[in-house]
Amino acid sequence: TEGKSCSSQRPPGRAQQWQSTHHTCSGKHYLCGLCAAFTNIMVTFPIQKVLFRQQLHGLRTGEAVRQLRRDGLRTLYRGILPPLMQKTATMALMFGLYEDFSALLLSHARGPELLTRSAAAALTGTTEAVLTPFERVQTLLQDHRHHDKFTNTYQAFRVLKAYGVREYYRGLVPILLRNGPSNVLFFGLRGPLKQHLPEATSYSSNMLNDFICGGLLGAVLGLLFFPVNVIKTRMQAQIGGEFQSFSKVLAKIWLERDRKVMHLFRGAHLNCHRSVLSWGIINATYEFLLKLL
Repeated sequence: TEGKSCSSQRPPGRAQQWQSTHHTCSGKHYLCGLCAAFTNIMVTFPIQKVLFRQQLHGLRTGEAVRQLRRDGLRTLYRGILPPLMQKTATMALMFGLYEDFSALLLSHARGPELLTRSAAAALTGTTEAVLTPFERVQTLLQDHRHHDKFTNTYQAFRVLKAYGVREYYRGLVPILLRNGPSNVLFFGLRGPLKQHLPEATSYSSNMLNDFICGGLLGAVLGLLFFPVNVIKTRMQAQIGGEFQSFSKVLAKIWLERDRKVMHLFRGAHLNCHRSVLSWGIINATYEFLLKLL
């Protein structure tokens, strides 16, 4: 297709050839990932707030929207700084580290390239978890029960400091369970999926293909890991107290939601819509910027 990125131009199985040109373009992946995440957050943040209310309280979409309306327009973008900081850094690391880990592993590993790239994606997802404190603070700022406790991101970080460093990483286990496998599937399926789309004959059609590819993968992965995010949200909405295990929180939510699997997916339909838009924007913007640079 027209305007391939430096990552898509490497010949399959030619690790050494790619290694020789890798450092000429690897820095672009960090910058493009950062800009793609910034664009996405500004567009989709209000949708994310509705989804958050559903994950935390098991609300229906209409009630979650009504809650936001009652809170007022001035609080609509409340809590946007942590996801801006976290997501821009995460996407920069996700795309940049994947390229760097792939280059490193391909130059030393002797196994199948698919396995090597999967390991690179898993390592990238694990490394991203270092940014958990931003996701943690975002959860607190979006929870309407804490509106009177925190006025901004800095104050939330200060309050958590009193509980120790461990408090910043509450919910780390579900984040690790989500990040690694989702990265493996995203990077592993992104190329094959695009190959099955109609061939692009212009920059606009190529960008549309990138949007469709990213959107479809985002929706599927968002649905697949939705219960994990529900558990993560419940864990991170707590300040202080016992650090409950993943299984204990899951059991508690299971009982609260009448022991019905579908109730664990309450809000999943909105999450799919958001993921299509979000990951479509990220993938299309990332590939577009990569071609420009």
